[in-house]
Amino acid sequence: MTDQPVELAEDSSVYKALLESTRAIPWKIDWKTMQFAYIGPQIEPLLGWTPESWISVEDWATRMHPEDQAWVVNFCVSQSESGVDHEADYRALHKDGHYVWIRDVVHVVRDEQGEVQALVGFMFDISERKKTEHELAALQQQLEEYSFKDGLTGVANRRMFDSLMEETWNHALRHRHPVSVILLDIDNFKQYNDLHGHLQGDECLKQIATLLESAAKRAKDFVARFGGEEFVIILPESDEEAARKVAERCQQLLFKAQIPHGSPEAGQRVTVSMGIGTVIPTREQTINDFLSLVDERLYQAKNTGRNRIVAA
Repeated sequence: MTDQPVELAEDSSVYKALLESTRAIPWKIDWKTMQFAYIGPQIEPLLGWTPESWISVEDWATRMHPEDQAWVVNFCVSQSESGVDHEADYRALHKDGHYVWIRDVVHVVRDEQGEVQALVGFMFDISERKKTEHELAALQQQLEEYSFKDGLTGVANRRMFDSLMEETWNHALRHRHPVSVILLDIDNFKQYNDLHGHLQGDECLKQIATLLESAAKRAKDFVARFGGEEFVIILPESDEEAARKVAERCQQLLFKAQIPHGSPEAGQRVTVSMGIGTVIPTREQTINDFLSLVDERLYQAKNTGRNRIVAA
């Protein structure tokens, strides 16, 4: 019997050595005093603070990013009071001022009466994991943006147009608001490509896309490449008069840009033809029927001399 305390001490020494040899940081907090009973020496290489400086939960809470502090503390306290094991990810303050992502895994220790006695756990450095997560999230966002952007001009593509047109149409249907659409086509663009080459044709498309975005000034206005040399502008909550003003602004900006064409059929500068449609949607109407009407007006503009606007 006299050897038991010695054996226990040796066991404790072995357990402590094992804990302190891992990259995870072991710790223990006394629930009644909210004081650290122990924290592993690994804390200093990771966060710069010595083990002796971790005295109470106040030190843990204040050494946390301000954006994380309130929710992490409230979450951990409520879970601990309920006797529920839990974990939390947060940014811990390094002594030199930068932050390190930590995952804290907490086990609630109860006494024989079921009362919370202590909290024990491990802190893990998850900085690399978080960095990878952020990089993947940024890549996913970039891929999503690419999937809705026209690769050449940078404006929205047909896929994005279809999605937003449906959303705008349904909103107008619910609220009985008008919605206008301008469909534009670059006049004699095939001849432009034949004369100047496809690389210069691409530059022309980019320039016109930028002009159209300048003409559609409101945040809710939307410009997309419809396909080929066609572009489309959605103007939510806009009547025909407002849409015509945007179309005229497109013409003015294009005239001011003076993009040279040079083909005998087209004249000296690049122009566009436009069809305008305005509707207050009803349940009997469809988007396709409305867009077909706008398309007819565009071709009417092209067939009656080009470089003009046709509305109702």
